[in-house]
Amino acid sequence: MDLSSLIEQLDTELKIRDIPDYAGAVNGLQLQNGGSVRRIIAAVDACLPVVKMAAALSGPVLLLVHHGMFWSGAQCITGSVFEKLRTAMTADMAIYSAHLPLDVHPRLGNNAQLAKKLGITRTKPFFDWKGLKLGLRADVNLTRAALVKRLSAAVDGPVHVCEGGPQKVRRLGIITGGAGSEIAAIAATGVDTFITGEGPHWSYPAAEELGVNLLYGGHYATETFGVKAAAAWLAAKHRLPWEFIDHPTGL
Repeated sequence: MDLSSLIEQLDTELKIRDIPDYAGAVNGLQLQNGGSVRRIIAAVDACLPVVKMAAALSGPVLLLVHHGMFWSGAQCITGSVFEKLRTAMTADMAIYSAHLPLDVHPRLGNNAQLAKKLGITRTKPFFDWKGLKLGLRADVNLTRAALVKRLSAAVDGPVHVCEGGPQKVRRLGIITGGAGSEIAAIAATGVDTFITGEGPHWSYPAAEELGVNLLYGGHYATETFGVKAAAAWLAAKHRLPWEFIDHPTGL
C-alpha cells in the first residue's frame, strides 16, 4: 500500500491538523520511509525497544504510536536517538504519531474505546482544554466496586483506587492518560467518579477532600486502546496485516 495514501486517510480521520496538542506531540507522519507499507504495527510509545521489535518484523512497516519521538523537544542525534533513527530507517519503517487526536476521536479514541470496554455506550464529551473536549462523561448506575472490577478487566491489570466519593456511582468522567492533576477542575464539573491513567501524589488526597472517587488505571494501560483501534481500522480498509507491540511501562 502506498504510504502517502495511508497517511492522508489517518490525517483526515483523526483531524490531525485541526486538533490542538502539546508542542512535543508533533502529530502526523514523523518519519517517512521509501513509500510503501506491507504491515501496520501499533504501539503506545515510539521508544527504542519498540522500534527494534518492529524492525524485526517483515516490512516495510508503518508504526502507529500514541507518543511519538519528540516529547523531549529538540535533541542531538547521538546515542540512543541516533540508534532509534538508524534502526527505523534501515528497516524502511515509517512512524506516525497521534496524541490528543487519538484520545478524543469519538469512535477510535482511547476514551471511547475504554468506555466501550466498560460497557458504557451513552457518553458525551466533557472537560474543556483550548476549546477541545478532552474526555467523556456518562450517567451510570454502578457500585464503585463493580466499576473497579470492570476497569481492572479492561486494562488487564490492577486499578489504584481513591475511595473519596460515594459507593454508588452516578456521574462518571473518563480521561485516559495522565489527567489526575486535573482533579479539582474535574470535580467542579459535577462528576462523582473519575477514571484516568495516573496522577501526581497530591491528586489522591485532593480527591478525598473533594469527595470524588479517583480510579487510576495506569497511563500506559489506558492508552493502548486507541492505537489498536486505529491500526485495525486502517488495516481492514486495505487488507493489510497488523499487530500490537506491547511494551508496558508499569505507570
